[in-house]
Amino acid sequence: MTRVLLTTTSFQDTPGAHHDLLAQTGWEIIRARGPLNEADTLALVGDIDGYICGDDAITRRVLEKARPRLKVLSKYGIGVDKIDVKSATEFGVPVLFTPGVNHTTVAEHAFLLLLALEKNFLFHTDSTRAGGWKRQTGHELMGKTLGLVGLGRIGQEVAIRARAFGMEVLAYGHHYDEAFARQHGVRRAATLDALCAAADYVSLHTKLTPQTRGLINAATLARMKKGVLIINCARGEIVHTADLVAALKSGQVAGYGTDVLDQEPPPPDHPLLRLPNVLVTPHIGSRTHESVQRQALAAVNNLLLAMRGEKPLAQVNLEVPVGKG
Repeated sequence: MTRVLLTTTSFQDTPGAHHDLLAQTGWEIIRARGPLNEADTLALVGDIDGYICGDDAITRRVLEKARPRLKVLSKYGIGVDKIDVKSATEFGVPVLFTPGVNHTTVAEHAFLLLLALEKNFLFHTDSTRAGGWKRQTGHELMGKTLGLVGLGRIGQEVAIRARAFGMEVLAYGHHYDEAFARQHGVRRAATLDALCAAADYVSLHTKLTPQTRGLINAATLARMKKGVLIINCARGEIVHTADLVAALKSGQVAGYGTDVLDQEPPPPDHPLLRLPNVLVTPHIGSRTHESVQRQALAAVNNLLLAMRGEKPLAQVNLEVPVGKG
């Protein structure tokens, strides 16, 4: 019987048609609670034909053990930085993903973090829940400049919402949609340094690559306005944690709102969990009923198509042909 490993928790925890679609295959479904580290992933592969993964560590060692039986890797989501795509390509394993399904909800989450920081939201709700009536004065978003690092699907959705709030929007990125920028009044920053110098808020919406790892570091933080707020709904490793902690303690950065960390789940002593001017959510920016069902259906359909030898909805390593499981 065809055996499929399913590890993404939001897929498993959210009801919807994706469960029915997967059940209709008649395949044996092996469930685990990700994200899995390399050791846990190694323990589960070797006798599976398909794999619907979240942010598990799918390293070369994992892929070596999974072959030759593993036919398809179907990523639930868009970030494939935890997958050794080069090795998967070498071993002939197609890596599929689901672009275009979570940009709305992640953009909304970015604004949730920004508003919560700028309006001192948690301070006020904690005060009233404790029976108090303590108040702090916040700031308006209107008239402020939002700097977007990345103007892909998510960055564009954030830009649309920022304009609705009456904000100025500045964007920097290698893939820049000029037509979108003109339509929505987005200005292009010539360099990251230029964006850092001009923005009241910096929101990260770029992929994790060797070039973007540690992109926000002591040097870039020093070029930002004193009291800047930084939002991260991309990847925790884009930010150099120790440098950010120092900037948060000095007041150079007034607040950091993030849905991602460099270690997930974080250890209890992770430095970003202890600072009063930091808001951390547990990588749930795309976890809404609507977004989960879109992602899950796309991930299952990708797997079904590839296992039948048909063209999937989206593939990372297009040079690898899909084959029948």
